[in-house]
Amino acid sequence: MKDYQAHLEKLRKDAAECALVRDLATDQAKREMFDRLAKHLDQLADEIARAIKAQ
Repeated sequence: MKDYQAHLEKLRKDAAECALVRDLATDQAKREMFDRLAKHLDQLADEIARAIKAQ
């Protein structure tokens, strides 16, 4: 369970960092890429959170 929680926290942190880079990027392609990454990492974190809740 602690392992899941650690992965969840890391994914949330990584998603937040991607969102920050997205917000600071001046290049449109970089903004779009980091937006996709942030959303994907959030989705993965949500799946882990559901798995934790189900246990």
